[in-house]
Amino acid sequence: MFVKICGITREDDALLAVAMGADAVGFIFAAGSKRQIAPAVARDIVRRLPPEVLTVGVFRDEAASRVVEIVNSAGLRAAQLHGHESAESTRWVRERVPFVIKAFAAGDPNLERAASFGADAIMIDSPTPGSGGVFDW
Repeated sequence: MFVKICGITREDDALLAVAMGADAVGFIFAAGSKRQIAPAVARDIVRRLPPEVLTVGVFRDEAASRVVEIVNSAGLRAAQLHGHESAESTRWVRERVPFVIKAFAAGDPNLERAASFGADAIMIDSPTPGSGGVFDW
């Protein structure tokens, strides 16, 4: 099982997540999120984590160039695209970022062609992504 703890905003929380066995920690860069973090703060936290932990920037409908800029400047190893990114945009990011997770809302018609997005991993979320809402599989 692969475990990612998302919404990290403090170093202590990141270190605790890793100590409890998390394989990855996620930093939210989506505008308007109550868990949004500044890239410089994320960079400071990432520098204190073991290198085997996958550090993930979570984005929602952000310009592909900005995703790449933030991932690289913050020293992250992955991007999670959690919005309405196109297959072309996702592939463009993947060419410039070591690992990409493409998230889809449950029932999204694009799930039928998820492989064309070129992501390393696919995530299925509730119809209201990031809400923690339950959905019928």
